[in-house]
Amino acid sequence: MTTTPAAPPATRTKRRQGDRIFAGLSRGAGIFILVALAGVFVFLAIEGIPGLTQPASFYGPSASTFVGYVVPLLFGTILAAIIAVVIAAPLSFGIALVISHYAPRSIAVPAAYVVDLLAAVPSVVFGLWGINVLARKVAPGYEWLFDNLGFIPFFAGPPSTTGRTILTAGIVLAIMILPIITAISREIFAQTPRLHQEAALALGATRWEMVRLTVFPYAKSGMVSAVMLGLGRALGETMAVAMVLSAGGGITFNLISSSNPASIASNIANNYKEGTPGKVSVLIATGLVLFLVTFLVNFAARWLVGRSERRMAR
Repeated sequence: MTTTPAAPPATRTKRRQGDRIFAGLSRGAGIFILVALAGVFVFLAIEGIPGLTQPASFYGPSASTFVGYVVPLLFGTILAAIIAVVIAAPLSFGIALVISHYAPRSIAVPAAYVVDLLAAVPSVVFGLWGINVLARKVAPGYEWLFDNLGFIPFFAGPPSTTGRTILTAGIVLAIMILPIITAISREIFAQTPRLHQEAALALGATRWEMVRLTVFPYAKSGMVSAVMLGLGRALGETMAVAMVLSAGGGITFNLISSSNPASIASNIANNYKEGTPGKVSVLIATGLVLFLVTFLVNFAARWLVGRSERRMAR
């Protein structure tokens, strides 16, 4: 009877040493990220806290306190991000599902490359396209929405003649976050156990029923993570929103008028260069608020993903 010789001790020792090195590098990378985040927070806190107590003249004509100044900006930031996610998430899931389960490989591979290429386009290019092409194209559509759906607060009008509205900015953001959500969702869909899918088909399920019963439950936590990553990108986007949005200030749910709330990031980009030291501290304080909001969003996403994984483990 022939026996297989055991692996040399040196090989096993080397493998274990490699595992330890990899674990150390991974742990070091995680610690470095935490240290970097802490450094960003400390900088924003040191430079931004003086902006909380500046005189009323530093907050502009529409606000006398920092809270009154930052709340409309925070509202515009969240509104634009929500519009982007509402538009991008269904499209991203559909594209990812077509690429992973429906389209033949000759079409799926080029389509995946094209979608991934959108992530390499600079935000300035999206901003130029949004202001010069998209805004002009959607302006007639805003008039139609006002004429036919003006009774809905979102389309109460009067419609903007330039098309540079919060809805246009949300559409541009949706296109920008689409490759992120699509790429992550595509990888998660493709990792669904093949046996689960074949078992569903063997029991008589259609392809859509198989996707609904096996792919979506398996990929639920990954889909949530993908959406939250896209939401984080939308919350922090600066140049595209600053170029597309014609901000008029205030808080309004009207998506098609020329009176639009600005976002925190675009407000910083538009006012930082000409700002006095006091004004700069106010802008940095708004950046601190955006940092905290983004952190809370990602923390909530991690909690939701962990909760979903614990339920599946049961």
